Amino acid sequence: MNRSSRTPLLIIFITVFIDLLGFGIVLPLLPRYAKHFSVSGGTLGLLMASFSAMQFLFAPLWGRLSDRVGRRPILILGLAGSAVFYSLFGYATSLGADGHLLGLGVVPWLFICRICAGIAGATIPTAQAYIADVTGPKERAKGMALIGAAFGIGFTFGPLLGAPFVPGGAPSFSESVVVENVEAASTVDPADSETPPSAAPGYVAGVLSSLAMLSAIFLLPESLTPQSQSAARNWLDFSQLKHAVSHPPIGLVLATIFLTTFAFAQFESTLSLLTKRFGLADRSNYYVFAYIGFILSLSQGFLVRRLAPRLGEKVMCIAGTLMMTVGLLLIGLAGHAQSATNLYVVLPVAVVGFSAVTPSLQSLLSRHTAESQQGGILGLGQSISALARILGPWLGMKLFDLNGDWPYWFGAGMMAFGVLMTLVLRRPPEAPEAAGETTSPHA
Repeated sequence: MNRSSRTPLLIIFITVFIDLLGFGIVLPLLPRYAKHFSVSGGTLGLLMASFSAMQFLFAPLWGRLSDRVGRRPILILGLAGSAVFYSLFGYATSLGADGHLLGLGVVPWLFICRICAGIAGATIPTAQAYIADVTGPKERAKGMALIGAAFGIGFTFGPLLGAPFVPGGAPSFSESVVVENVEAASTVDPADSETPPSAAPGYVAGVLSSLAMLSAIFLLPESLTPQSQSAARNWLDFSQLKHAVSHPPIGLVLATIFLTTFAFAQFESTLSLLTKRFGLADRSNYYVFAYIGFILSLSQGFLVRRLAPRLGEKVMCIAGTLMMTVGLLLIGLAGHAQSATNLYVVLPVAVVGFSAVTPSLQSLLSRHTAESQQGGILGLGQSISALARILGPWLGMKLFDLNGDWPYWFGAGMMAFGVLMTLVLRRPPEAPEAAGETTSPHA
């Protein structure tokens, strides 16, 4: 890769990384903010799902628009939108449960902020198209891997950066609050506060998105030229879905992608409420999410990359779904015991399992697909993942409202069925060149 192509790739990495820092700052506290404003579990699930729903709808639209007007203006517009609506999210959360803005209560504004932030943040396919513009076929997989790295690192450092701006002491692995009376704990929560939630995380995320926008304005050149070959970006094309379902190996992989992403989305969206039951303060909750991000980065960057070529995708899928099944079951047990110490110990089981199964399923999907259909089927796989991230938080919040352990029991049951699905997955054909350059770096 020559020097002229390295510079724009580095800037793309920085802009995506900073944008994901903002996402990582807001996500851990979003369920707690909503609960402060007396939002029901079902409504909170919709609030959590609204971000992914907008990405599902707008990612292909931004991609197609970037083919016409260029990558740079779309990326800048997305970052500007993130800066505005993360900052507005911070202001809205500072108003308190009885606050109003322009005649609307705080909860509608939370929805507006998350919906608009989802629209603004749906520019990842545009960043992928930028990479496709400035790299050759042999360099493209390495270029695309930068986006996956930006996701993992951003999700690790976002919570760490947000932690100093919220109340609470530093956590430790011995921190464990056991609540003797679960019914009493649901009405008098030790992590609750009569004061409005801190507005600082939203403001910090807005400032970081502004910095990313400025770096794109002053440092990022336009990549689209008359000779550029646009990366394939397909929405949920029902003709492709029909073809995929009619081809059993592809249909089974897509179903497994949906199942594993759905189960993990349930866990991810309810984790902040689970740690609140333990009595963990907001700052400690941030460290839990940073811990998850660190495990994801470490396992994908070192463990999975080394084991996958030796064991193969099917073995990695079986191992990953088994670990997710056991991990979610153990998280449910930790929640039932109200033990933060146990939670820290068992979290890596589910997270490493997800790290193992996600890239393996993407690789299987690519290797079972003809060269001429790679873009369409891989795009379909991303759409299936987006749908799972929309539905998973909604059901997870509903189940958490009924019983705080149920999302994890249900997720473990889903993954037990996922183990059976992976056992019948077909091994891919011997065509290693079909997978190396087309596997997406991020689920």
